[in-house]
Amino acid sequence: MKSRVAMNSDIIRRVLFRTCDDVARNYSLYMAAALSYYFVLSLFPALILLSGMVAYLPVPNLLDQALGFMAHLLPSDSMGLIRRVLTDVLTPNHKFVLSFGILGTLWTIWCGFAATIQALNMAYEVREVRPFWKTGLLAVGLALTTGFLILVALSVMVVGPQFGEWLAGRVHLSAFFVLLWPYIRWTIAVGFAVLAIEVLYFLAPNVKQRFRATLPGGVFAVACWIGLSSLLEEYFRYFGRFNKTYGTLGAAIALMVWLYLTGFAVLLGATLNAELAKIGEEGKPPGKEEPAAITKLDSAA
Repeated sequence: MKSRVAMNSDIIRRVLFRTCDDVARNYSLYMAAALSYYFVLSLFPALILLSGMVAYLPVPNLLDQALGFMAHLLPSDSMGLIRRVLTDVLTPNHKFVLSFGILGTLWTIWCGFAATIQALNMAYEVREVRPFWKTGLLAVGLALTTGFLILVALSVMVVGPQFGEWLAGRVHLSAFFVLLWPYIRWTIAVGFAVLAIEVLYFLAPNVKQRFRATLPGGVFAVACWIGLSSLLEEYFRYFGRFNKTYGTLGAAIALMVWLYLTGFAVLLGATLNAELAKIGEEGKPPGKEEPAAITKLDSAA
C-alpha cells in the first residue's frame, strides 16, 4: 500500500515538473497573450448577441442578473467598461442588435477559436494538417457547443437561491434539498464549465484521445481559472491601480489581464492532459496492444 502511494506521488511530481517545463518550452505564456487579444475581439460581439437574445425571453432583467454574476469574476473596473459599452451599443431595435451580434460573433469566431486550436496544438505538441475549411467549421461548432454549456452554467447561477424553494415546492422535495441547493447550484455550474473545457480539449487539438482522458485537465483548468480570477480581483482591490498608470485605458488593461489569465489556465490544463497521456504511454508494458490514450493524427496520415 505504501509503495503504491509512493508511486502515485512520484507520478504526480513527474507530471507537474514536466507540465511546468512544457509551459516554458511551448511558449504558453506568449500564446496566452495572443489568445487574450482574440478573446477581447470575441467578448463584446458575444455579449451584444446575448443581449439581443435575452430580450425575447420572458425573464425580467435577465441580462442585468447575468452581468451581476459576471461582476464576481471580472475586475470591477473591467465590469464597468463592459456595462458602458453595452449601454452605448444597445438600442430598442433588438432585431438589429441580434443580427449585428451574429455577424460580429461569426467573424471573431474564425479568429478566436482558430487561435485557440493552434495554441492547443502547441500544448499537445502536434502539427495542424487538417484543411482550412475543416478547422473553420470546427471553430464555429466549438463556439456554439462551449458557448451553450457556459450559458447553462451561467443560467444556473443566475436563477439564485429562490429557485431551490420553487423547485422543491413543484416536485415536492424536502426542506433538506432547499438547504443544499446553493451547493448544488455551484456544483452544476462548475460541472458544466468543466464539460465545456473538456469538449474544447477533445475536439480542438489535432489528436485522437478518449473523452474521459480530458477530465483532469478540465478540472485543473477551471480550478486555476477560478483561483487566478479571485487573486486578480484581490490584487486590483488592494494594490493594482491601473487607472493611475494607464488613465482611461485602465479598465481595458485590467480586462486584458483577466483574459490573459483565462487563456493561460486553458493552455495549462491542456499541457497537463498531454503530459498525463505521455506518462500513461511510458507505463505500458512492451507489446501490449491497447489503444493509445492520445494519438497524433498527423503522424497517422
